[in-house]
Amino acid sequence: MTDIDDRIRGALDEDDRAFLASLDEGRGMFSQIGDVLTGPLGGWSKLIFAVAFVLGIALVYFAYRFFTATAFEDSVWWGIVTLGALLMQGFIKEWFYSRMNMLSVLREVKRLQVQVAMLGEGAPRA
Repeated sequence: MTDIDDRIRGALDEDDRAFLASLDEGRGMFSQIGDVLTGPLGGWSKLIFAVAFVLGIALVYFAYRFFTATAFEDSVWWGIVTLGALLMQGFIKEWFYSRMNMLSVLREVKRLQVQVAMLGEGAPRA
């Protein structure tokens, strides 16, 4: 910790301190995924996570049916279904990673906001 870090923490209100305390410096991927599952959209995130899990299992089944189909029409059908499930899985993962990125950016914006406020307090008033 440096002196500026201590000064920034002293200038924060209780909500900002709690927010920054919840975001450590060395946040791993699984910790960030856990952050996505909490907060105001935590319930929706948990629901979407469950849908992604079920969709992953279904995707494996659809791919199995595609590779074991005997008729051409069945192969086409299961191929389209597999591609559709793969696209849905990709969009869900993109949403999760976007939320993780948003939380990281929000953390940095909070730090900058506090630093600008501290600079404003130290500047001479006209």
